[in-house]
Amino acid sequence: MTFTELIYALGDVLTSSFKVLPLIGNNFNYIVIIIGFVGLVYWLSYQAKKTKQAKQDGTYI
Repeated sequence: MTFTELIYALGDVLTSSFKVLPLIGNNFNYIVIIIGFVGLVYWLSYQAKKTKQAKQDGTYI
């Protein structure tokens, strides 16, 4: 198998993988957005807790 055949085979696989996208629809986007917001809320609450602790310890700049 030559490099050109490998590249064309990879291109065929990737092209055929796009046929799955209409089946998924926007559900994947919604899941990613929800995970992002949950992560944001977690990070902000964690940061607030650490900032409060740093202020109490006198290490807050």
